[in-house]
Amino acid sequence: MVESVLGGCWKSDARAAAPAKPLLLVAAAALVDADGRVLIARRPQGKPMAGLWEFPGGKVHADETPEQALIRELREELAIDTRTSCLAPLVFASHSYETFHLLMPLFACRVWQGNPTPLEGQELAWVKPARLRDYPMPPADIPLVALLRDFL
Repeated sequence: MVESVLGGCWKSDARAAAPAKPLLLVAAAALVDADGRVLIARRPQGKPMAGLWEFPGGKVHADETPEQALIRELREELAIDTRTSCLAPLVFASHSYETFHLLMPLFACRVWQGNPTPLEGQELAWVKPARLRDYPMPPADIPLVALLRDFL
């Protein structure tokens, strides 16, 4: 009876202890324009996971909050400015890669100044949430697509 209530998650091997990996905290944004499209960026050649599409953002430095890091990264990567009050926490990704564990809060942002301009060699695309699944993404980003489709 317990098994029918707990379902398949209980059968998983998630309880087994895994070796500790460094935790990487990254903040990302779902920039949403007036037409309800989300901005994604294609990782340029020479970077890990080159060619995959992702939500703009980057690593959180030791002296930063995720919001501060995201504001800095959006300025550095896309030449746009926003404020903490314009960032709404939406969801987070938690994914174990081979050499690190990624924790990535995703913020929705509908207000910024400037026009997103790729400053780091990335390609940009404005995509309707229902079409995000058509773009290959890193494993950590994939579960976020369905949530964005349902919430935006």
